[in-house]
Amino acid sequence: QVQLVESGGGLVQAGGSLRLSCAASGRTFSGNPMGWFRQGPGKERQFVAAISSIPSSTDYADSVKGRFTIFRDNANTLYLQMNSLKPEDTAVYYCAAVRSPGWRTFLEPSQYTYWGQGTQVTVSS
Repeated sequence: QVQLVESGGGLVQAGGSLRLSCAASGRTFSGNPMGWFRQGPGKERQFVAAISSIPSSTDYADSVKGRFTIFRDNANTLYLQMNSLKPEDTAVYYCAAVRSPGWRTFLEPSQYTYWGQGTQVTVSS
């Protein structure tokens, strides 16, 4: 059974940092593009960051460029380092994986097959 499990969310003050992790199990995703999305209250799920297979290329939403960094290790784990957090970053953050291996990044939720359950990030002003 394939599972993606996020961790690392929490409450932080504006300007602070958090590192989210996404541990994959049930199959290896080292060759699959992966991504982070977020969904705020009353909002649609939106793209945050994406990474291709190793060696990796990355893409970021304009709202997080220069503040967030997506990276992955060889142990089937995806990360999102979030710095200079703002109240508007408050959302549930989801990691996701594309079904097939590939060298490109994917920006649309519909392009992802596997999803985690989400982790709450709250940034106070």
